[in-house]
Amino acid sequence: MKITDVRVIRFKKDTWLGSDKDGHMHPCKKRDSSVSLVEIETDEGIVGQYLSADIWQTPSKVFDESAVEDDTLVNYELAGTGHFLSAAINKLKPILIGEDPMCREKIFTKIFRMQRIGGAIPIGDEVVRVVDTALWDLFGKAVKLPIYKILGGHRTRIPAYGSIMVGDDIPSGLDTPEAYGSYAKKLVKRGYRGIKLHTWMDEKWADNKISGLPDIERDLDACRAVREAVGDDVPLFLDPFHNYTREQALYIGRELEKLNFEWMEEPMDEYDIEAYRWLTSKLPGLSVCGPETAHGKGQTRAEWIRSKACDIVRAGLTDVGGITPFMKIVHLCELNGMPLEVHAGGADTIQVLAAMGIPGKYYERGLLHPFLEYDTIPPWLLEAADYMDDEGYIHVPERPGCGYMLNWDYINQNIIK
Repeated sequence: MKITDVRVIRFKKDTWLGSDKDGHMHPCKKRDSSVSLVEIETDEGIVGQYLSADIWQTPSKVFDESAVEDDTLVNYELAGTGHFLSAAINKLKPILIGEDPMCREKIFTKIFRMQRIGGAIPIGDEVVRVVDTALWDLFGKAVKLPIYKILGGHRTRIPAYGSIMVGDDIPSGLDTPEAYGSYAKKLVKRGYRGIKLHTWMDEKWADNKISGLPDIERDLDACRAVREAVGDDVPLFLDPFHNYTREQALYIGRELEKLNFEWMEEPMDEYDIEAYRWLTSKLPGLSVCGPETAHGKGQTRAEWIRSKACDIVRAGLTDVGGITPFMKIVHLCELNGMPLEVHAGGADTIQVLAAMGIPGKYYERGLLHPFLEYDTIPPWLLEAADYMDDEGYIHVPERPGCGYMLNWDYINQNIIK
């Protein structure tokens, strides 16, 4: 079997998501956007696919567009999508055409070496994920098995936690600690088996301070409000502002210990491994989860394990470049007796979570906001990619590959030429 073509199909969609200067998403007024579908075709007619958007958030009953001041928000696109993805795929085409798609290790290594020097069109890990996942999807279709069974298989349903969006100043949105508490209570009622807060990330610059930082006490008040709203038995996690100092991160961690939170992730610059080793040693009652965004794939995670810089390893498919490097990290953690919590969601993420034989307890479902309805099935799909039942479990599809069920009528009617 040989790869004969690699193509990007882009089609239109509506969106109510915008992005702030740091890339965090927030609700916005309705905008035009797009979805990218990458296809890797072979001489045997089998096509591997990667879909850049397998969720779709629509306005909820409480969404008041007039309350949203979105002039500062740019169009939100998932990493590795849009025009940039097409350019990156064209750069990768010469090393993909003619290759055996079953030789994923060879293809991954070739792309990995291309990443050393970015050039005018850098190949980031988000692009590597696209290609690698499409190859795994192709493999699943060739052998007529879902990816999780090819990887070994472990479970068929995964508990999900509700991952709340970064805080904002939108009235009735996520503008107060009390708003977090009220929304968390609704999420628990929906069935989520845990709640994670992303607190406010807006920096407060002033001429009498060294650097702009959000309000730590406001962050902690949101954590307190959520704990009070959901009770003592619901697992809670925090992903705060990412550049607090050591002392500030330690203060937050000790307050979270009092609230019986399970973990905290990325409260400081992740390139400072020593700071995380220090923080982890100071918080016996709270797990430190990381690294999330630090580059370096499995090598960086290995260094964090060796340095005792975390209690729980963190990795996502976009963070490390797809299923192939992610499973190396799974086995690295397994051999070192470390749990691994998976960053972000998607159809391919469900597959690897179902294959993991080490503690990787939760699926991160979100990001969630009171103004947005997450359970809407995208019109380009016939079935939701991460359907969650009333008990808070994601059910793993048994279809070959990633398990996409594409609605080609919608896609063909909305293609961007």
